[in-house]
Amino acid sequence: MIVGQIHFSKKYTKELKKVSEPILQLAVNKEKLFRENPLHPSLRLHPLKGEHEGLWSISINRNYRIIFQRMEGGDILFVSIGKHDIYRCL
Repeated sequence: MIVGQIHFSKKYTKELKKVSEPILQLAVNKEKLFRENPLHPSLRLHPLKGEHEGLWSISINRNYRIIFQRMEGGDILFVSIGKHDIYRCL
């Protein structure tokens, strides 16, 4: 997977402001790792299925995820960040 520029949706930006400082730091580190090596095993990168087909997930830790959409030219749109139940709010 090629990662071009990463863009942030308004929803993602709003949700990011609500996470705790430790989760925020983990998210920043995971984003950096994703830019450098999107297939790194610790990201647990996988496509979503069913009604969320076309979206992908990165694991921040056991409970938190970043949901993103791949765009043309390798650009990425971070759509949402939150606990595992964010799948219900997409």
